[in-house]
Amino acid sequence: MSLMMFLNLPVTDLDRSKQFYVDLGFTVNPQFTDDTAACIVLDDDHLFVMLLTHESFARFTDKPIVDSTTATAGIYSLSADSRADADELADKALESGGSFSNEPQDMGFMYGRSFQDPDGHLWEVIYMDMSAMPEDVHE
Repeated sequence: MSLMMFLNLPVTDLDRSKQFYVDLGFTVNPQFTDDTAACIVLDDDHLFVMLLTHESFARFTDKPIVDSTTATAGIYSLSADSRADADELADKALESGGSFSNEPQDMGFMYGRSFQDPDGHLWEVIYMDMSAMPEDVHE
């Protein structure tokens, strides 16, 4: 079975959020985009972020929408092909309206950068060198 993932995020300003992700180098799928939602393509066949206005997002849940600028609902991680790629994406995010989240984390075999998108959703960009992973990493 081939899986696809759609991460649905509530946003306060759809145009600003859409532009933020485009500035990071991702594309918009116009087939699933209108004035209430935008489909951001992270990976051509499998990974998408659906940006939904609060009104549109509320159609799918009875729970209150978390204000992600003051509370954490999740941390969303993307892989990178190298440390430099992780730095590049995180730097682009900060230059494009995102905000600082945490200091870089360097565990030798794993390196990560993090940022918040314009609505405060937490993102990490992680590079893992599996050949350098210690055997006791889970102990």
